Amino acid sequence: MNCIFGIVDQKILKTMVLIARKHYGEKIVMTNGIFDLLHVGHVYFLANAKKLGDRLIVAVNCDFSTKKLKGNLRPINGLSQRMTLLAALRVVDWVVPFYEDNPCKLIADLLPDVLVKGGDYQSYDIAGSKEVLANGGEVRILKFRHGYSTSNIINIIQSVK
Repeated sequence: MNCIFGIVDQKILKTMVLIARKHYGEKIVMTNGIFDLLHVGHVYFLANAKKLGDRLIVAVNCDFSTKKLKGNLRPINGLSQRMTLLAALRVVDWVVPFYEDNPCKLIADLLPDVLVKGGDYQSYDIAGSKEVLANGGEVRILKFRHGYSTSNIINIIQSVK
């Protein structure tokens, strides 16, 4: 995988982040997640994350790690579909997959200026937060927009049966 519509592999992304920082002085924001059944809550979250810097990276769980986290019936959409939908959003600059259980190694390699998660996390629970903070970056937790979640959407669909 090279760079297709903002979808990049980890090696290319590292180079692009370096260029954005060194040559353009851009502030790099990063988040991660599954982003299955992309919904308006995701869009609001990503738009607010983008406001924290110049470039937004979205790291996406592979299908295997999604199954480990959410169960055998997930993801609904495969990795390629989820990344393509995210890359189509104007606020997202780069989408990158990760194949580990969490994105700690990727975050440590990229060291974003701002690491962002949504919802009920504590900063010390966020994968990669220690590395980002140790490098002088910041960790931000953005509030969820109530009423929007992939699990709720799935529950509504299942209740219609």
